[in-house]
Amino acid sequence: MNLPFLIARRYFFAKKSHNIINVITGISMLGVGIGAMALVVVLSAFNGLETLVGSMYSSFQPDIRIELKEGKTFHLDSLPEEQIRAIEGVKYVSPSIEETVLLKYKKAQFFVTAKGVTDDFLKMSRLDSMLFDGKLLLKDEETNYVILGYGVADQLNVFLNHIFEPVKAYAAKRNSKVGNNITEAFNTDILYPSAIFSINPEFDYQYAVMPYDFTSALLQQENKVTSYEVGLEPELDSEQYAQIIQAQIPNGFIAKTRFQLNELLYKTNQTEKWITFFILTFILGIASFNMLGSLTVLILEKKNDLYTLSAMGFGKSEMQKTFLMEGMLISLIGGGGGILLGLILCLLQQHVGLLKLQAGSVAPFYPIEIQILDIISVVGIVGIIGFACSWLPTRWLLNKNSNFERT
Repeated sequence: MNLPFLIARRYFFAKKSHNIINVITGISMLGVGIGAMALVVVLSAFNGLETLVGSMYSSFQPDIRIELKEGKTFHLDSLPEEQIRAIEGVKYVSPSIEETVLLKYKKAQFFVTAKGVTDDFLKMSRLDSMLFDGKLLLKDEETNYVILGYGVADQLNVFLNHIFEPVKAYAAKRNSKVGNNITEAFNTDILYPSAIFSINPEFDYQYAVMPYDFTSALLQQENKVTSYEVGLEPELDSEQYAQIIQAQIPNGFIAKTRFQLNELLYKTNQTEKWITFFILTFILGIASFNMLGSLTVLILEKKNDLYTLSAMGFGKSEMQKTFLMEGMLISLIGGGGGILLGLILCLLQQHVGLLKLQAGSVAPFYPIEIQILDIISVVGIVGIIGFACSWLPTRWLLNKNSNFERT
């Protein structure tokens, strides 16, 4: 039988002779609970935001991109495309060429990044889940099509239900000199809009997806690419496959995962998450200082009990354990309640959407994702802070009154 725990439990649930002890204990539990709840909710919110951003980028960016370490464009034959396709787990490989061009529709014009790709890009991307209007189509037997970002379509005043003339694409001719007629310095061709996608402003106001053959001819870069984009089978480790691909391509090329392509964004989110975690932990620690007052008053109130316990052979170490467990009960019950409430709020946000975003946002309500490692971290932090705030006053007061002499 754990006698210190039984006594601590009795002290915790028994009615105190002074109501102020109950008030201080309640405030202590409330402070720990609110701090723990805030940690669970905020960490889950950062997880949800990271997942949402990752899903948006995965809808446009490949699992792995192969590009030059130095330079921009290279010939199609510079990489062993068929050898890469033969790797087990590689599902799609698409050549891609990107360059700034001018699009003009009627009287409106707008500079965009033309992304020339093959149908494999449409299959590996998740653009179909990000469509605002239309149908994904790059070309048919006679016609070239363009897939516009929502912002690009807005700037050009393109509405798919009212297309009566094509979009004109202009690209500067290589090594050309500007003469009296400036139009002679540009290659020009036409496309018809087939779809409009909406991901986020970074993509919506920048990209126009076009057929690879059309784009490379417009740019006078036939059989040249800026990258090869690789799509993997679902659930495969892109970092592992990037290393496998890297071993099969020439030294002048590098295979980058989606994380590496957006490394700054992901690292910034993680940094913000853990800075917020430490700030809230600090606040939780301050809120837990109420336990110092609660245990101090409780020890002074139970001073007569200590004499009785001492006469019965209850040593100082057992007394310290008793009040240490009393403090841990305050911390863990308060923290446990806060964690449970935080989980309930997160689940409600996930399935009901308590906090909604504006209409037209990338998600209907603020994203939340619960991760078990975060919950374990919060439980650990609550336990550590509870132990520290219980051990310090218990040790100091019991040492100060080690003889338990009646005054």
